Amino acid sequence: MPEAPEYAKGLAGVIANESKLSDVQGQEGRLRYLGYNIDDLVEHTSFEEVLYLLHRGKLPTQSELDELTKALRDQRELPQGVIDFIKAAPKDAGPMDVVRTGVSMLGLYDTRGDNQNRTLNEERAISICAKIPLIVAYYHRSRQGLEFPPIRKDLSEAGHFLYLISGNEPGAEATKTLDVAYILHADHGMNASTFSARVTIATLSDMYSAITSAIGTLKGPLHGGANEGVIQMLNKIGSEDKVDAYVEDCLANKKKIMGIGHRVYRVLDPRAPHLQKMAVKLTNELGESKWINMSERIATMMRERKGLNANVDFYSATVYYSLGIPTDLFTPIFAISRAAGWTAQVLEQLDDNRLYRPLTYYSGPTEDLPITPIAERS
Repeated sequence: MPEAPEYAKGLAGVIANESKLSDVQGQEGRLRYLGYNIDDLVEHTSFEEVLYLLHRGKLPTQSELDELTKALRDQRELPQGVIDFIKAAPKDAGPMDVVRTGVSMLGLYDTRGDNQNRTLNEERAISICAKIPLIVAYYHRSRQGLEFPPIRKDLSEAGHFLYLISGNEPGAEATKTLDVAYILHADHGMNASTFSARVTIATLSDMYSAITSAIGTLKGPLHGGANEGVIQMLNKIGSEDKVDAYVEDCLANKKKIMGIGHRVYRVLDPRAPHLQKMAVKLTNELGESKWINMSERIATMMRERKGLNANVDFYSATVYYSLGIPTDLFTPIFAISRAAGWTAQVLEQLDDNRLYRPLTYYSGPTEDLPITPIAERS
């Protein structure tokens, strides 16, 4: 067999397209959306403004923001068939499975056709972004046997989601915290789920299929599922005095510590400090500092021992947990925010489309094998 040629396993380091949407600078620990630093966006904008930025390529004026806000709130309805599915879904189903199936079902109720029409796809993008929070919240309430709160159009995207899952008016601080988390997760270069979305739409499929592909990819523990793993890890450790022994055991046995390190960032993930501050503030307000103390100790040990930093998943887990959000909704919340980026990436892909068709190195037999009659095979 000839020697295998050099190739980029997992497409590591391969540039497959160009994009104006997000600039992920791994060596410097910097993230920009269309030229705007993530720190400035967190400080001065809302998630709705960032959504407009990703979809339209510029920050909105007040009237443009008002128009987008109205469009999002007008789409806060699910087809009855999707509601029936949510109510009928097994109460122990994984929320990401329900989200994936629910988004796929949305495509059944969009009969307008013309999947390459830019205006229609922009409308579909807004509709999907508005409806994913409903699917997540409705399923969460359905599995508890609770009624669905009436839709409100006076709350922001973050505020409305918190209202839907609890049935209560969310506080300003909780709403702001989730809004910031949405901004931080909105887009992130050619990550695995974004790549899935672009590969799917590049076949000239449709918006719903592309976002369904992305959701299925995000579900994996090496991608969006990592933040769930962080809380599971903290629960497994149990108390602050057991952190050191746990980390030492992981290091000695080469076990992965969830939320530490990043495939792209070689220095501190620029999104992590924002969520770290929020995690500290929330835990102080709640009077329950155990989780953030444990997290900080793990982060310190890994930085000192391995030169690895905490990533956005590490602190987002503590933030969501402190907001009273169930662990298995962490990844669906990631999907809610990342839908802004997925839909923007799909629109960008269609603007200058090319089918993705990489090669593979074949490592199987190189000569024709004889076919043994079935009765003689062992």
